[in-house]
Order: sequence, then C-alpha cells, then structure tokens
Amino acid sequence: MVNSASRTGASGAVTAQSSLGDRPTLTSMRLLAVMLCAVAWALLSGCGSIGEPLYPALRIPSPVGDLAVVERGNNLDINFTIPPLTTEGQPLKEIGGVELRAGPTPPNGWNAAEWAKSSTRIDVPTPEKPGPVQATIPVSKFAGGEVVVAVRVTNPKGRDAGWSNLKTFDVKPPLADPTNFQAAATREGVALSWNASGPSQFRIFRKTELQQKPVLLATATEPNYVDISAEFGKAYQYFIQAVSGNVESNVVGPESITPSDVFPPAVPTGLTASVGIGAVELAWNRNTESDFKEYRILRSEEGGPFVEIAHGLEAPVYSDHVIQSGKHYRYEVLAVAQNDRSSAACAPVEITAP
Repeated sequence: MVNSASRTGASGAVTAQSSLGDRPTLTSMRLLAVMLCAVAWALLSGCGSIGEPLYPALRIPSPVGDLAVVERGNNLDINFTIPPLTTEGQPLKEIGGVELRAGPTPPNGWNAAEWAKSSTRIDVPTPEKPGPVQATIPVSKFAGGEVVVAVRVTNPKGRDAGWSNLKTFDVKPPLADPTNFQAAATREGVALSWNASGPSQFRIFRKTELQQKPVLLATATEPNYVDISAEFGKAYQYFIQAVSGNVESNVVGPESITPSDVFPPAVPTGLTASVGIGAVELAWNRNTESDFKEYRILRSEEGGPFVEIAHGLEAPVYSDHVIQSGKHYRYEVLAVAQNDRSSAACAPVEITAP
C-alpha cells in the first residue's frame, strides 16, 4: 500500500501512481500461473498414467503348419501356406525369404541343425504376400529312401519362428502314367478306357463347359469306367490318374467328347404268348431307357412274313383279338426311342389260336 504521509508533493504523487500501476501486472502473472497449472492437470488427467515404453515390432512370420508332400510322376510335389499373421498377431506385410529343404533323417536321431546341413535346399521364389506356395523336386534325388521335408519363412532381417511341421516321406519308384486313354459315347453313357502297367487305383476327373477346372468324378479299380451321368449333346473333358498308396502318376488328358444320341433302345426281352378269351395275350419286360417312346407288334400267320399290327404302345402288354381259331401265329416286339431309332425285333414266340 502507498504511505501518503511520508510521500508528498509532486514526487510523492508520481510515486503513488507508479505503485498503483503495478497491481494489474502482478495479478495477470498470478492468473497465468493458475491457468498453466490447470492446463497441466487437465493434460495429465486426460492421458492417464504413463505406461511402459513401446518397443518396435519384430514382424517375424508365424511358422507354417500345413506342409504336405505327394509323389506325383517324377517329382515330389510340395504344398504349404504362409500364414497371414506374424508371431505377434499383426498382419504379415513383407516376406524376407522362404527356406524349403528336403533331406534324409540324421543317422543318430533327429537333429534340426544336422539335418539342415545335409539337406537339399529347394528353390522357392519369395512371394509378395502370404498364401499358398507350391514347389517340386525330382524324385531321383531320393528314390528308394526316406526323406524329411520342412520349410521356414523369414522376415526381411532374416529372422524366423522355426521350422514348419516335418513331413517324413518314403520315396518310391515313379508310377507309370496310364496310356491309350479313350472316351466313347454309348447308350449307357460315356465309356472311358485306358491301359495300366500294373494294379492301381484310378481317379477319373471331368470338366464341363461351365467349370473352370476338372473335378473328381469317381475312382475305379479297373482300367475302364462308364460315366452314366453324362448327357447327350453336352461337351465334356476327361482326365485319368493312377494311384498306388501315396504315389501318384501324372494326370493324363484331356480326352474330349460331345456324345450324341444315335443309339436305338435295347431289344425287348421276356416275350410270352398265352391264350385268352377270344384273343392271344402278349407280355414282355419293360424297357428302362429314359428316352423310350413306344413298342410295335409284328405278327406272322401260318409261316408267312411278319407284318406290323400295332404301334404306339407304352405298356409291355398287348391283346390280339383279330385271330382265327385253329390258325398258327408268331409274334415279335421291337422298341422305339424318341429319336425314332428302333431296336431289332425280339425272338419270336408261337401259338395256335383256340
């Protein structure tokens, strides 16, 4: 405060004014300090407590877990999938390399380091992103022996999470491919045939116009198969593969065919003739073709030529009422398909009208 008693006159007035002018400056400084404290407290309250420092991600690819090996033709076909995540559960964005190896089991028991030294490295181009990978190695390198296959994936710094699942494979001599593969249209379906060098199981693959790649149709134990699901007028491609245990031949094909319906129905069977009331009663076995149209009846009197006496019959029965007592008759039946092709006549039956 200003002491007006001790400071008088002009100089005293000046001193009093100066002292009074300092008050707003001190107050502003105090307000600024309070505001800074409030801001600091708000920042500390909003961010919470300070945690542990975050270290850089290592980005190591997760180990492969689906390694598979198949002997096909003259090669070992190897397939596996590079997982999409790192060992830290983050998306794998960059792959440093793929180390795929195949080699015999160490004589003193399994030792990854010893096996890696004696194994053969299989060239695998580094994929741009995770996903399926395929590779091959000639069977000749390991024919007649046991081979262990494994793979590991590294990051750009060469670090990895270890080898994949191990695949131990007993390599056999290559299985010969089927030869003379043929496809032919029949009334029952598309008949496939081929030659095989030895006993095997066979996989039949088929591709239609609507399919992008062949799919497994059936398996067979003999070198022939009839595709009864094939339809006339549709185009098909067929492939065949021999299989013996875990050894496969190469896939042979395609054999292309568009079957056409140029076939007559089967000859009717089981025709019988019996005496009825003023008639000869005929009966036979029903035809089972999906495109069956009708039956036609032929008759011979007293050893004369056969003449058609009925057509358009859908049921396998007929009553012949136009007969004369004591006459000798012979009967034949033939079947007709929707394409108007007729079967041969069945074996005739004979009867004498009562």
